[in-house]
Amino acid sequence: MAAKLTLDLNAMQEDFFADAVIIGIRSALPGYRFCWLMNKLLHTHFVRDPEFDIRMERPGGEDVFFEVYEFVLPQNSGKHIIYKLKTQEVHLMPEIKNLDFIWLVQTAMADKDAKTILEHCRNINEIEMAQILPLHQLKNKQHLLI
Repeated sequence: MAAKLTLDLNAMQEDFFADAVIIGIRSALPGYRFCWLMNKLLHTHFVRDPEFDIRMERPGGEDVFFEVYEFVLPQNSGKHIIYKLKTQEVHLMPEIKNLDFIWLVQTAMADKDAKTILEHCRNINEIEMAQILPLHQLKNKQHLLI
């Protein structure tokens, strides 16, 4: 008899969020415009791959998709991921309904990089608010696994 393989979501989450910092952002910009602005002002290169968009099923059975943008650092294995948190009045993470985006920083110096990003974001008129979110306070962080 073949052995059953089970997916250990806790281990996946631990690996995915190891050395990561999450920045919560409030901005009325649509996702593509927000990323274009970040690319222009912060010299990043965020790109959307629809295959990474997060799919959730609404109570009526209809699927909704949350945009995901990624910027992979060219010299190392670090990356930045921006998640759009709202679509069609559905929230990817209901515990933070007041935010529009999450910026996940996965770099060797994530704390330092996140603070630098915060400094820049706080000087951009189109961004109403930006703050670091403690990982342990996010109840639905499994939605961010890509």
